[in-house]
Amino acid sequence: MIKFGTSGWRAVMGEEFTFSNVRVVVLAIANYLKTRFPGCPISVVVNYDTRFLSERFAGEAARILSHNRIHVLLSDRDAPSQAQALQIIKKKAQAGINFTASFNPPEYNGLKLNMETGAPALPDDTDRVEDEIRRLSKHPVHYPYYPRAEYVKKIDLQEDYLEFIQKKIDFASIRKSRLRIGVDLLYGTSREYLDEILEENGIPVEEIHGYIDPYFGGVIPSCSESNLKELKELVKEKRCHLGIATDADGDRFGIVDEKGRFIIQNVVLALLLDYLVRVKGWRGGVARSVATTHLIDRIARRFGLPLLKTPVGFKYMADLFLRRRIIFGGEESASIAFKDHLPEKDGIFAGLLVAEMMAVTGKSLTELRVDFDRAYGKKHGGQRNIPLNPKNERKLTGLILNPPQRLAGRKVVNIERIDGIKFDFDDDDWLLLRFSGTEPLIRCYAEAESKKELERLLAHGLAELV
Repeated sequence: MIKFGTSGWRAVMGEEFTFSNVRVVVLAIANYLKTRFPGCPISVVVNYDTRFLSERFAGEAARILSHNRIHVLLSDRDAPSQAQALQIIKKKAQAGINFTASFNPPEYNGLKLNMETGAPALPDDTDRVEDEIRRLSKHPVHYPYYPRAEYVKKIDLQEDYLEFIQKKIDFASIRKSRLRIGVDLLYGTSREYLDEILEENGIPVEEIHGYIDPYFGGVIPSCSESNLKELKELVKEKRCHLGIATDADGDRFGIVDEKGRFIIQNVVLALLLDYLVRVKGWRGGVARSVATTHLIDRIARRFGLPLLKTPVGFKYMADLFLRRRIIFGGEESASIAFKDHLPEKDGIFAGLLVAEMMAVTGKSLTELRVDFDRAYGKKHGGQRNIPLNPKNERKLTGLILNPPQRLAGRKVVNIERIDGIKFDFDDDDWLLLRFSGTEPLIRCYAEAESKKELERLLAHGLAELV
């Protein structure tokens, strides 16, 4: 059964993610767009990442769409997801289809659907697409071999995106600060994007993994600490002040400080929010997903900012952004929304904003973290995953329906069911259990004042599922 999760449809290639299924999904999207925009010319921006066969899948999508007399704006090379979002907005397209599985392992591929706003499709849209997939799957479907060439046009996504970013980052301050930046492109779509804009602005760059490898050097193309060992070594060896990494489709980030230490994304989110509010004077609503650090809450309370909470999935944050309810939104999985930017995740912009923060404040990441901890205190966060099976699925469903009032020997002060079930305790400690929207897993998250209490909460959370 093909389903759209927190960030599109993802599956293992050769199993569920096949050319046959891709054709069904693209045709379902084409049919849905025709009903959503009746009597109007329809354009779709089609993009892809550096994964095995992604370019071929994009070409297949172009065939299906063009045969249905839908104009296809096909990226001339693999490109970051946010560069595609910008083109959807600029070209006034009705949708975007992106072949990427983001940070999933190399054997996965995926399809992300963005709507005319440039933002990821919300469940109202993807539910309609899934209904059409089910309808189409009942009967044999004709798939044309040749595209209608007059409906397909190749476009460059890089130039407009780099020009867009150039206006939003204080490159003059970064250049003046003489920061040396190490960049790990993780064999993904950010090559000749992140590295190029730094070089064009005269900022010293040390780069690794700036070429295509569908196997991503034997690692999962996510910006986790375990995958950034070479960036950590590069920063130390070349005496860089900062290390920036982006994932396979360029929309998530990883940060390494001047000592080669990985900075967890929750801390980066908090540092950036504090910078934007305290130094740049931003004011307005702030959003975080249920799985994101409560350091965001502490900053919001200090500056009297409205706090909004969302399920996991950037599409919900993008919706708040489009309704102008937030100036900043963050997810622990390295996703950020910024006012006056794009309704899509942007790891390139986030990494560059960290460099700007260091340049403008004149402080290293170590110094910024010391100042932050002094002002807001420390929080320790962690996550565990367990394979989904019928037994723990029933257990978690039961917990959601009948949650205890005490857990791990602590009083539960609040329960949230925005996504799975979340138990809030005193001192901004919490535990979250939820079904993954991208893999057959149950995810357990927690945050606490001490590492010992963090491990205790995680252990108790997992024990509830046994």
